[in-house]
Amino acid sequence: MKRVNVHTQPVEYDESDPEGCKAGMSRFGPSIGASMLGASIYELPPGQAICPYHYEYGNEEWLLVLEGVVTLRHPEGEERLERGEVVCFPEGPQGAHKVTNTGELGARVMMFSTMIEPSVAIYPDSDKLGVWPGDDRDKLLVKRSSAVDYWEGEA
Repeated sequence: MKRVNVHTQPVEYDESDPEGCKAGMSRFGPSIGASMLGASIYELPPGQAICPYHYEYGNEEWLLVLEGVVTLRHPEGEERLERGEVVCFPEGPQGAHKVTNTGELGARVMMFSTMIEPSVAIYPDSDKLGVWPGDDRDKLLVKRSSAVDYWEGEA
């Protein structure tokens, strides 16, 4: 049986992440043989978030706080979550979320998600829509204002 320890699993930082979203990550699901459920560990230095405020279509996500305290932004406002607390983000606007470490110490969280493709994410603050099919060549991130009529460019 393959396994990882969520408390000691090393994370990697992407130097291209902008300030405010500089979180270390380990997407470890494939290393334990997962194919239908994904999980990632995030290490959040003070003042950093996992990603922008968003919601998903096609996938459900869960958050488990492993260490520290984080602030969860959701459609009804903000809440502090502490070690051991778990929440679910259902698909659609009611599952919108952003996880930020607003404390003075580091935090470590784990996100679980179904792995249904293609997936769609909506970013309400920037009015963007992202589509992630199984093939990265067709990945798309656009402003909603760039929408065209269904028949544009057709016969």
